[in-house]
Amino acid sequence: MAGVVLERFLADEPATARLGEDLAMSLRPGDVLALKGDLGAGKSSLARALIRAMTDDAGLDVPSPTFTLVQSYEARIPVHHFDLYRLSSASELDELGFDEALAQGAALVEWPEQAEAYLPKTSVLIELVHQNDGRLARLSGQGAAFERAARSLAMRDFLERAGWGEAQRRYFIGDASARSYEIVSLAGLPPRVLMNSPRLMLGPPVRDGRPYAMIAHTAQSVSAFVAIDRALRAGGVSAPEVHAQDLDQGFLLLEHLGSEGFLGQQGQPVAERYAAAAELLAMMHGKAWPDRIEVAPGVFHDVPPFDRDAMMIEAELLVDWYVPAISGGPASDALRAGYNSEWNAVLNRLEGREYTLMLRDFHSPNIIWRGERTGYDRLGIVDVQDALIGPSAYDLASLAMDARVTIPPEIERRTLDAYIAARHKAGAFNEDEFVETYAIMAAQRNSKILGIFVRLEKRDGKPYYLKHLPRIRDYLRRALTHPALAALRDFYTAHGLLEERSL
Repeated sequence: MAGVVLERFLADEPATARLGEDLAMSLRPGDVLALKGDLGAGKSSLARALIRAMTDDAGLDVPSPTFTLVQSYEARIPVHHFDLYRLSSASELDELGFDEALAQGAALVEWPEQAEAYLPKTSVLIELVHQNDGRLARLSGQGAAFERAARSLAMRDFLERAGWGEAQRRYFIGDASARSYEIVSLAGLPPRVLMNSPRLMLGPPVRDGRPYAMIAHTAQSVSAFVAIDRALRAGGVSAPEVHAQDLDQGFLLLEHLGSEGFLGQQGQPVAERYAAAAELLAMMHGKAWPDRIEVAPGVFHDVPPFDRDAMMIEAELLVDWYVPAISGGPASDALRAGYNSEWNAVLNRLEGREYTLMLRDFHSPNIIWRGERTGYDRLGIVDVQDALIGPSAYDLASLAMDARVTIPPEIERRTLDAYIAARHKAGAFNEDEFVETYAIMAAQRNSKILGIFVRLEKRDGKPYYLKHLPRIRDYLRRALTHPALAALRDFYTAHGLLEERSL
């Protein structure tokens, strides 16, 4: 457990509880926190605060497992509280199901010295000692668990600088990237959102010496979010106000736009809400947006273009990941060459089409419904950091063919009609060109998503994304019915890319 040592002075029980919250926010399955200290040093108090934060139950009874040796709790991830004081042999951990506990959850271990050689080398040691009228916590370790704990403590320091040092932290949501979000609460103030956005790890070069994220223009730092958010707010879009920012570390304290999701109570699409979102897009697409935005004095974000290289490397995810998954082997050179040729021919048709600010993931997970408000303010927009300058139709395709929600053809049609009507009402609008671009962007996006969802399962160990594949194939078939995509549709059909498959 050697490595960096972090120290926190805990002046009182609330400070101990805040450290418990900070550690809770960092926990992942497989993590072990080893709590060391004399009797009365505060190990149980710290464990109790952590478990209550994990379960989001401030009144939860958390007894010491001195006699039962282990107590388990259902939470965001299962938490298993071990007390090894009465352990007679380290081998007894096997009987307690220690390894099974770590397979899906995290473990808090009091009196770790009773089985120190048995614990993983990646365990985070938290030593509590009395100091003056409080206690000192020393954290040490190595590996991802310690790095996450250290980052969570840095987030508390960020809150302190923002005047929110005593705020309660609760896990809110994570996404397919490394970003995560928390709800922070302070008595007498509206809750806010704490955004944790580590700098993007670029990965190995994949083409012309450049990594995938650079070619696809994925946002590399939180500066992109701040820039796009600022532009949207200035343009009349209800994006969250940034109350405090640390661009170097990737921390933001944001306005909490609301808790009601965009979908109905049963998770179903609500046609009127999708139409309202389409009308918001129509308003946005009637504006001129900057492609260079100041983030902080002297710090600028240049909004990248959704150029051909970005479109192609995204579409090629289908060949890179989906094709091997359905065929049992890598795509042949002939299939790859044909696929690229057909897609390049389709993308040629975008020449001269309307380009504007596209948010890239304009769909239900990133829209807050605020029905008590009026007009565009009913829609709160989040997760905007990957915005590009690209075809205006892209975001409508993202919305009307929502990747995580089954949108019936009639709701897709109503969404498209609402957008078209709003654009015609605002002035000159080439509907035929837009509808063709919509089909192209829908085909490109859904081809990409087929590849991404397989990649999330194969590479990242997230199998739950595979359940969405039948829906994405259906969307792809819908998009390819446009006459301009006939040759591409024939290619997909000939190679079995539209057939239903079980993965």
